[in-house]
Amino acid sequence: MDKGDLLMVTQPGESVATIPPPPAEPDSPTADEGERADHRADLRRIIDRHAFVEDAARPDAVARRHALGLRTARENVADLCDAGSFTEYGALAVAAQRSRRSEDDLMRNTPADGMVTGIGSINGELFGPERSRAVVMAYDATVLAGTQGMRNHQKTDRMLGIALKNRLPVVLFAEGGGGRPGDTDMPVVAGLHVGTFASYARLNGRVPVIGIVAGRCFAGNAALLGCSDVIIATRASNVGMGGPAMVEGGGLGVFAPEQIGPSEVQHGNGVIDVLVEDEVQAVAAARQYLSYFQGAIASYTEPDAAALREVVPENRLRVYDTRAAMAGIADAGSLLELRTGFGKGIHTALARIEGRPVGLLASNPLHLGGAIDADAADKAARFMQLCNAHGLPMVSLVDTPGFMVGPAIEEKAQVRHVSRMFVAAAHVAVPYFSVVLRKGYGLGAMAMTAGGFHEPDFIVSWPTGEFGAMGLEGAVKLGYRKELEAAAPGAERDTLYDTLVARQYDNGQAMNMAATLEIDAVIDPAQTRAWLVRGLASAARGGAPGGAMVDTW
Repeated sequence: MDKGDLLMVTQPGESVATIPPPPAEPDSPTADEGERADHRADLRRIIDRHAFVEDAARPDAVARRHALGLRTARENVADLCDAGSFTEYGALAVAAQRSRRSEDDLMRNTPADGMVTGIGSINGELFGPERSRAVVMAYDATVLAGTQGMRNHQKTDRMLGIALKNRLPVVLFAEGGGGRPGDTDMPVVAGLHVGTFASYARLNGRVPVIGIVAGRCFAGNAALLGCSDVIIATRASNVGMGGPAMVEGGGLGVFAPEQIGPSEVQHGNGVIDVLVEDEVQAVAAARQYLSYFQGAIASYTEPDAAALREVVPENRLRVYDTRAAMAGIADAGSLLELRTGFGKGIHTALARIEGRPVGLLASNPLHLGGAIDADAADKAARFMQLCNAHGLPMVSLVDTPGFMVGPAIEEKAQVRHVSRMFVAAAHVAVPYFSVVLRKGYGLGAMAMTAGGFHEPDFIVSWPTGEFGAMGLEGAVKLGYRKELEAAAPGAERDTLYDTLVARQYDNGQAMNMAATLEIDAVIDPAQTRAWLVRGLASAARGGAPGGAMVDTW
């Protein structure tokens, strides 16, 4: 009996027979079957048609792209998505120009109507298949300059609907020249009824939305980019609401593309959140940014906690860099700073603490002594909205003499801008923790602590903390004006002033604040991370239910 035969057991006295097993299913098509598939006209037609979509079908266009030091849309998508995970939607679309161009021309020169769209996995090795899926859309600058055609609007709307329905993050490679006037197949006059911009904006606060740009990004492409939660751009990028043709057409002068919205301008004014050297770094930054909204990770490296004891100088008049405190609190290598060129009075960053993603705010005493101006307030308020909408707990590191004051600053609508921090904080539903590193003065310190010292889930201070309703020197000058004026000018008045300031400093020391329960504790800086870990474990709130609006600004 062969090894593969089945033995049929019978009752006593009955005959025994062997039954051969059914033939095994082949693991793969045989050569003959493969040849038959090759000869099927319908299958061969679709295989041949798809070949025109790939970069390999357009070597000259790809070469021109590479000569500029840039990658193709498909190269960027392949780098962003985990290998083999991208499923493309709408690959067979062509420009809506059949009335003026041949089908062969459209197929060869307008593949996918200049936009690659689909769903892929990003960071799947960390978060698994369910949490890593994302909608990816990339304008193809090698096709009609990456302009927005009617077909790629339809593709975009389809993908945005899927993203909203399934709560999928969106990554947009936005390079391109805006609306395309050459599409003639659609019976429209102005095309202002398209739903793309409303659909993209509707994702705000519901899912993370990432915009990436290299090269030129103008008009409609820039409008979508500006609706993104974060804008990652290369140094060679240009971003503007109108390109050279639109500017000239409006009678505003003749400019080269490189003169409109260069990266140094857009980074300095806050349009660009993360400035990188090239598309390789842009994609890496996008993967890192998205990871904070995909969840916690199990593996992390702790920083040197003891190094925090040396961050703030013993001399209270010496300046220092609070980014050292941020690095000493976050998992090693996990910090991603946002808007580093704008609002320099406050640092904002995404980070992890024992693998859990958090948002970090930190006063910057290297700029205006840590005083909060309009730009810093706008930056901080918007960052609060971002963290709140997507459920990231927040940690604020405080060292500020208060809001910036004076006639010049009031010309910049300081009252309205800085008040945004109070309003944004009042809507924060995520855990919020505050650590005072040194100065905690006035309304500015209250704004950094979610509106007041008892608003955070905890507020602690390092031993270097000093507090007051306003700056100590100003408090003495105002509160003791009569006494100072009564003292003889010169050494006597100076000595009295120094004595009064020292008394105010002693009264406002961190230990006195803790003794009167205005703050929760004074801690060893080396214990800061441990406090935050315990705080994160005990505060379970997850952010705004159903999402909340995040200002574009």
